[in-house]
Order: sequence, then C-alpha cells, then structure tokens
Amino acid sequence: MVLVLGVSAGAGGARAVLTHSDQPHLPPIDRCRAPRRAGSGVDEPVFAAIRQMSVSAERRDELITSTAVTCRCPVDAESIRAAAGRSRLTIVDEPLAQLRYLRFTGQLPQSGSVILYDLGSSGLTITHVDCRTDTSLSSKRSTVLCGDGYDALLRWKLARGNVLTDKLTSRGHREALSSTRVVTATDPTTGDRAVVTRSDLAELCAASLHHSASFVRQLIEESGVAPEALVLLGGCARNPNIREALGEMTELPVIYDSEPEYVSARGAVLLAAERPAGDIHMARIRSGASLPAAFTSDTIGRRKLIAAAAVTAALGATIAGLLTMNNNSAQSPERGTAPSSVEVAGIPATPFG
Repeated sequence: MVLVLGVSAGAGGARAVLTHSDQPHLPPIDRCRAPRRAGSGVDEPVFAAIRQMSVSAERRDELITSTAVTCRCPVDAESIRAAAGRSRLTIVDEPLAQLRYLRFTGQLPQSGSVILYDLGSSGLTITHVDCRTDTSLSSKRSTVLCGDGYDALLRWKLARGNVLTDKLTSRGHREALSSTRVVTATDPTTGDRAVVTRSDLAELCAASLHHSASFVRQLIEESGVAPEALVLLGGCARNPNIREALGEMTELPVIYDSEPEYVSARGAVLLAAERPAGDIHMARIRSGASLPAAFTSDTIGRRKLIAAAAVTAALGATIAGLLTMNNNSAQSPERGTAPSSVEVAGIPATPFG
C-alpha cells in the first residue's frame, strides 16, 4: 500500500501525519512533532519531520507517494520550496487545509462563513473565510496573544512564589493545565514549590483574550459579513477556560477539534491524497475590492475600529514589556513585582496578580 504525508509548518516547529492514501479518515499510522531550533528557519523542522516519517514508512516497507506542507505566509512557502530543491512537494495555504479537514469531519457549516482563530506559540492568526467557496474574506495576525506570552506570564507568577523556571518547563506546565486543573511547579535550585491552577492561567491571559475578541470583531466589521462560528485552532486552544471565555466574549458558537494542533497537518493529508502534484492556494478577496452580493451586510461605524486599534497598540506595548521583563529576570529575577494593569475596551483595569 502507498502512503501520503501531511506536514504543518509553524513558528514553533512542524507536525506531521502519515496515513494510507485510500484511508485518510482512519487514525494515522504514525505522526510526529519536530520542534524548531533557536535561530533555525521554518524549513528545518519541516524536513526533519519528513525524514522521520520517511524512516517510519521504510520500516513498514511502504512508499510515500505524496507530501503536502501547509504554510501560513508566502515567505515561509518560499523558504520551504527553496529547501526542497527537486524533491516532490505540494505547498498548501494553511487556512485551506484547515477548511478541508473541518469539512471532511462534518464540523464546517455548509453555507455562510466562519472565523479561523489559530492561536500558536508566536502569535494569533485570524482568517474570515466563506465556507461555500473557500475564499478568504479578510485575514489579520497579532503577536499580542501567543503561547510564548502565556509562558512568560506563567513564569512571572511562579517567580512571585519564589519558583524560577525556564521557558521549556513553563510551557510544559501551561500545556498540562489544558488537561488538569492544578499543577505544582518546583524550583530546581532551591526546591521551593508553587501551585498554579487553570483559573490562574485564565486570569493571567484575560487582558490578551479581550484584545483578541476585539480583533475578531474588527475583522468582522471590515468584511461586513456575520460569521456562523468561531473555529479554535492551535495547541493553545486546548485550554477549556480559554475556549469558554472566547465564546462568551465574541458571542459566537465555538467549533473545536479534539486535537486542534493537528488540524492543519490532517488537512494537508487529505489534499495530498486528492492532488498529489501542484501547489494549492486559497482564493482571496483583493484589498479594496467590493465583496460579492452574497457576502455583503451592513457594517458597524468606524469609531469601534479606531477603538480596537487603540486596544491593539496599548496591549502590544504591555505584553512587550512583560516579555522584556521576563528576559531580564532570567539573569536576575525581580520576585513579586507585578506587571502594569491595563484597561481593555472600556473594562476597568484589573491587576493580573
């Protein structure tokens, strides 16, 4: 039997899913995650994952006939294409692969539009897409909300309890809080311990979640199309408190796959099985172009857009300050010094601590 391979490329690394070409709906026969090494390009973990899955196929005495890799932006696509050389590889726009998998699993509405809310380690990408035509109506990216920022806030909170941890350890604690309500962190030097709960993490992330909800509303206002649902993607979406908060803030039904970090790679598998050759790009509404009549609706005033932009700028400066503080504290941590509180969209400022 022959195999197809789907790979998703991201700032934090690559994820790969290997399955039989005629059975993409079944659980994969193998999969892996290749972390991105500091200072490396986005292509390095992609090809590390491809090599690992190729070894897996050889052990089964089977052949990978098609490989598809999802990319978030043209720059990443060019980097991967250049590194591939003459290797046979299909590049797929990431939102298109996500839609393909969601449609295959019956989670995507048959008509209307949805917001793809993809929260990864380096930032948040939101894309407003039409479900019937697979057209991108609008797309935005923000680095105010990201997994790395969550990790920095968690390290700050633990430092207040006299527990110092590195980035990898704090990420492990944050990911553990997606499946358990309480985590105990230990300082490897002093042996001091601190307990952090899922609610603690939600409180730390509250300001940035409010920002992202404003970001979503801004995207909807710009396209003038009311979406049917908010699709939560990326590993950070595993946290149930975050999912609940986003549903309440955006007032949209939430679509959530049980493995949100693998949706892109699984979509790539489906596309690799269907179209073994040729890059696959998503249709987009050109900037400044009029939307088709089927998409249009009344838009909301520009004043809210200006307010949303102000929130973005204010929170960007706040989170940047936190990350800077975190980098400095790696050398000489300031225990118990709380970051500044912020006010989001007219909500009174509340300290994080």
